[in-house]
Amino acid sequence: MPSDAEPAPVSAKPPVTLREVAAAAGVSVATASKALNGQGRMTAETRERIRETARLLGFRPNSLAQSLLRKRSFTVGLLTNDTYGRFSLPLMAGVSDALVDKGVSVFLCNVEDDQRLGQLHVEAMLDKRVDGIVATGKRIDRHLPVDLSNLRIPVVYAFTQPDPGAVGLVSDDAGGARLAVEQFLRFGRRRIAHVSGPASFAVVHTRAEAYRDVLRENGLPTAEPLLGAWSEAWGHDAVARLFGKAGREGWPDAVFCGNDQIARGVVDALRERGIRVPEDVGIIGFDNWEIVAEATRPPLTSIDMNLASLGREAGLALLSLVDGQPAAPGIRKLPCRLVVRQSCGSPSQ
Repeated sequence: MPSDAEPAPVSAKPPVTLREVAAAAGVSVATASKALNGQGRMTAETRERIRETARLLGFRPNSLAQSLLRKRSFTVGLLTNDTYGRFSLPLMAGVSDALVDKGVSVFLCNVEDDQRLGQLHVEAMLDKRVDGIVATGKRIDRHLPVDLSNLRIPVVYAFTQPDPGAVGLVSDDAGGARLAVEQFLRFGRRRIAHVSGPASFAVVHTRAEAYRDVLRENGLPTAEPLLGAWSEAWGHDAVARLFGKAGREGWPDAVFCGNDQIARGVVDALRERGIRVPEDVGIIGFDNWEIVAEATRPPLTSIDMNLASLGREAGLALLSLVDGQPAAPGIRKLPCRLVVRQSCGSPSQ
């Protein structure tokens, strides 16, 4: 028969205590605490037995007590002004990947381009006693709009301009540009144009110089890069300049683009003119923004800046500083990689 009695409320089990772990492992509470915190003198077998017992019982150490014991919060702040997350989100994924196994959590604060907002976020991080800060942005030649130079905690910069004497990590833009141009040369392309972004960006000049260097090294004529906006519309306009002349003899047979949005605009504009990609013209972009590169027709070959790897290196560098290990100041350049899809052609074309 159905009962009118209300079901008993479900209550959560109380957390397993350190005393219960010690009793189950047959050791004192002090010994159990030392084993779980990596301290004290005991045999490796005893330490492992205590840790396995804690795992089987589902014991979770008190994070506040651990923080007080080790004088650390096991949290790291990530500051950025990259509002759309185009660069900061993959970089944050790398930072988190590097630190999660160390029991360190990462939280993101967007300072936009507001100095007051940036200062509020920094003060909040200091109040929460974060162990350190990773600062990142949307370009490598600009500081974040907040002063991080005299904080009492370590700061590592990734994909943004560092303060003097700090550790900074950036992608090797020159190396990435070389990968693109050398790929075209391997495929037999010889009239290679370069369409890039605004002249106010340092990376534009870095990539353009590498483009020229590779052509010179291979005895090929160089041309001035076409500079404009980081947009598909600029890619369309650049095609009108490059392919507006009569006669295919003067047309490029390859276009290296400063980002994937420009490259997509170039591909679309060439299609509108009846010029085939990659049969007639090969295209390579930069950034490997997958939502753009994979949706382009044909899918876009692009240079990947390895932002997740950059984030991992930044996280590990910060962790070393937090642990008191010295780090040489200055900017470290991490290699890019070429992600080959259909737009650049093949050696037979």
